[in-house]
Amino acid sequence: MASKVVSKNEIYLGGTYYPLSRPVQSVLASIYPSKVVIGDTTKDSNLRSSVVAWSDWRGGIGVERMQGPSDADRAWYSTCNLRHRHHLVLPAKSTATASTDADGNSLTGKITFIQDRANILYAGWNQAPYYYSEASDRWTRVTHSSSAYSFPSTPSDSITVRMGGTDYIVVAHTTGYSYFSSATTVTDKTTDAKYLAFWDDRLWGIDKSGQLWYTLTIDGTPVNDAKLPVQDDFVTDLFVGRDATGEQILYASTKVGLYAHDIANGRFVETQFQLPYHLYNGVGSVRWRDAIYNPSGLGIYKYINGNNNAVVTVMGPDRDDGLPASYRGTIKKLVGTHTELIAAVDATTSPGAVSSTSIPWEYGSTSGFGAHSSPVIAPSSGQSSIVAWNDTGWETKWVAGSNNVGKPISDTMLVTNSGKGDYRLWWGFDGKVYHQLIPYDVTNPSQLSALDGTDYEYESSAFHETPWFDAQQSDVDKLALKLKVEVEDASSNETVAVQYALNYSDTYVDMGTVTSSGTTTYTFGSSLGTGFRSIKFKLTLARESGTTSAIMKKTPDVVSLALEYRKKLDAKYGHSVEVNLNKTYKGKSPKQLRAALVSAIESNTLNEFTFRDDSGGTRNYYVDVTSATGIEYTGYDERGTSRITLVEP
Repeated sequence: MASKVVSKNEIYLGGTYYPLSRPVQSVLASIYPSKVVIGDTTKDSNLRSSVVAWSDWRGGIGVERMQGPSDADRAWYSTCNLRHRHHLVLPAKSTATASTDADGNSLTGKITFIQDRANILYAGWNQAPYYYSEASDRWTRVTHSSSAYSFPSTPSDSITVRMGGTDYIVVAHTTGYSYFSSATTVTDKTTDAKYLAFWDDRLWGIDKSGQLWYTLTIDGTPVNDAKLPVQDDFVTDLFVGRDATGEQILYASTKVGLYAHDIANGRFVETQFQLPYHLYNGVGSVRWRDAIYNPSGLGIYKYINGNNNAVVTVMGPDRDDGLPASYRGTIKKLVGTHTELIAAVDATTSPGAVSSTSIPWEYGSTSGFGAHSSPVIAPSSGQSSIVAWNDTGWETKWVAGSNNVGKPISDTMLVTNSGKGDYRLWWGFDGKVYHQLIPYDVTNPSQLSALDGTDYEYESSAFHETPWFDAQQSDVDKLALKLKVEVEDASSNETVAVQYALNYSDTYVDMGTVTSSGTTTYTFGSSLGTGFRSIKFKLTLARESGTTSAIMKKTPDVVSLALEYRKKLDAKYGHSVEVNLNKTYKGKSPKQLRAALVSAIESNTLNEFTFRDDSGGTRNYYVDVTSATGIEYTGYDERGTSRITLVEP
């Protein structure tokens, strides 16, 4: 039960009642945390409020909760173009070619390969190959002996090679492989091939059992070479990469790691890069710049092979805080461009929660099924996407619409000048072939243009979601005061909708829509402020609806987003009292009162303190004695006064 005081000029402290010489003096003792500016340090000069500013977006997606200034350039998720400081704009336009043939008949089925030859783009719907005509936006069936041609079985890989002075497209289809140098003649071979590569002037193939073969001429008889020392159907890719001496060699990705081809001895050698079993280890591996990039689910391992020293770095989109559940999945293909490494993420393949025993190298599970993981989202609930890495951060290039939830992206993707005559990324999704213009270099968004001189075109809408922000002080109450959004090239048609969410809830509150260039300021709580433990923002960019070139060139351009907020500690009070020790009080002599006071000062625990009659105990304080004067005099006289200061910690 809380103690109370009913007498005038009396206090209760640490179990003892004391008389006072003068009334209690109380002051606010809590100290405001110091002002903090995160982001642009020139944003604010107000000593009482702090600022967090987002104006550099290049850190990319993947941070759910900010950990400080180092995360000021990160997003939780965004479908916007993030590659430029002070420019947050709509992403590049992605367009599907017509899914019809030259006669206007609809094409149906899965996109099974995309490849180029002599500036002509080829693609397959299931087992049927076609070539593309830009002028008519139509696909024409590849023929053989004047009849429509179909591969013997579904394609599993494809490459373009130059052998004997002629360019060929070679397509593997597990029951064999096929090749053609024109759209009118196709040759089928019966040597099993699941994956293909071209190296040392030879065409190489590997079947699902891990048997490697090669042929010196396109029409030659394949010769068996090395065989992978793994179980059947463990091979996931075949490609060319650099060995420890800098020479190019063949590599085979498997569900348990990477194997290097030793041509001199006709064998595969286990590399230092071995992994626990994963169904999709190595699927869609690629050599890009100075390293091999090897996917594993949503993760990617960067593997640099050196002389007696291999460097492995985890750098996939699952790093940091990963991705929102609806965009998770499995990487099925990697391709490199001049500026970025691009990954196709298949959301129909459910990602897994990996146990601690599945961490690479920790327990050495490299040959069996002991490292299986369990799914964390339903495979039918996600949206497939394409994301890109530029050695700094991940950016979303394309994401399937909400009307395409649960549909797979194809495991074939190509960067080429064929098809449209300029540098583009091509991929398959939902029975259609899509393409997106890729700039040759890193350019200011307002200066981007295609190779043929047409202006860069943008998608009609996109969103950007910041990480949760708690000022790195989750225990301190924050008050959101103002949000300043600076936008260029805004109009009634090019808009930015602004929303916020509080305290880890995904329910957003609308603040308004920016429709004019300049800085728009929003106030929280009708100028009273809005309290928060954590806060995040969502920007939705949109341009005028329409598909004309003039309309598609437009985008609102967000320059910066700045939150002004105040931090406030819980109210703590200090009290100054002058204790009268000149007489016996409530049965205690001056000497006893003084001894009790010294005991309270020296106490290692807090002292209960009150000077009010409050049965609810709401005006009882638990305090430290932070200063005391006049505690002791001289001689035998214990009387006197002592001024003490009591403060809540």
